Amino acid sequence: MDLSEKKRFWRPVTSAPKKELQLRFLRRLSRLLNNGYPIIEALDIIQWDSQLKPMASSVKSSLKSGRHFDEALEHIRFNQTVTAYLYFVRNNGDLQSSVEKCITMFEQRLLYTKKFQETVRYPAILLVVFAVLLYFVKQSILPSFIDLFQNSAETASTVMLTMGLIDFAVQFIMILGLIFGIGFLIWRLNEKKLSIDKRIRFYSMLPVYRKYKKMETSFLFAAHLSSLLTTGLSIKEILMNMSNQKKQPILAYYASLLTAELSKGIYVTHLLATLPLMDQQISHIFQKNADTEALEKDLSIYAEIQTEEIHRKIMKAIHYIQPVFFSVLAALIIFIYVALMWPMFQLIETI
Repeated sequence: MDLSEKKRFWRPVTSAPKKELQLRFLRRLSRLLNNGYPIIEALDIIQWDSQLKPMASSVKSSLKSGRHFDEALEHIRFNQTVTAYLYFVRNNGDLQSSVEKCITMFEQRLLYTKKFQETVRYPAILLVVFAVLLYFVKQSILPSFIDLFQNSAETASTVMLTMGLIDFAVQFIMILGLIFGIGFLIWRLNEKKLSIDKRIRFYSMLPVYRKYKKMETSFLFAAHLSSLLTTGLSIKEILMNMSNQKKQPILAYYASLLTAELSKGIYVTHLLATLPLMDQQISHIFQKNADTEALEKDLSIYAEIQTEEIHRKIMKAIHYIQPVFFSVLAALIIFIYVALMWPMFQLIETI
């Protein structure tokens, strides 16, 4: 009877929950953990919310069946960013602190997505309107100009030149968009087939994305290393744990290189400074601190500063989108205006 009642009131999670709902789940869990509730009791209380009940129940069942917390979230198709970050709870055992940091990171990502969508929405509408206008000018206005100015060979040639330039601009934009679209699709389909070393080399060739990836990798390395240092593990043991995880491949690859370096009896400061997607400041932190406690403290502070810096730079980049787009669009509108008015000026000069 109890089972039938459960089936009546909720259905198991079959598709990925909305990101906003995932964030709400994590916030609710963090609040309950901070109030001293064990994880199972916290999940029971979360089930009071009908929207969160399927997730909480599924996570509780997974935990009782022996899965790790990140595996339980992965089972209900939580965002990969969340499950990858919470993977290290297996080693540090600090679920409460890890969930709090994960919320901050995930919240920022949702903010970036929302701000980006809001920023590009208006330019996208203007782009569509401009494309329709350009098509109308090319199909209707310019041919009429040719008929109007056909008695003047110089003016007619200017109109023909204008049509040629507009055709070239339209074709160039279409071809460029097609190349980027096909390139992105090919990359997404073949990304995981490439070795991690080739992927890192490719990321390093992209000027803007390289900076973001470098900041992200450095933040993850510092955050996870500082949290694991509190467990009493040695740096080599921590790096081995990092290299064994599969959810953050660049971090795992760098950790394996650093582990090999330590196995040779060489300290990691020199290798850290040469890794293309790792901030050299981390190498300086290792060089400065021989004491584990001081190293943990500096890495933790560095991770916090890096979080703020990533947030600042991404928001700054998003704010530049509209001014740049409007500048380009204004230049194109001026070009079309001049192209339409120039034949008239030529005609007036011949009168």
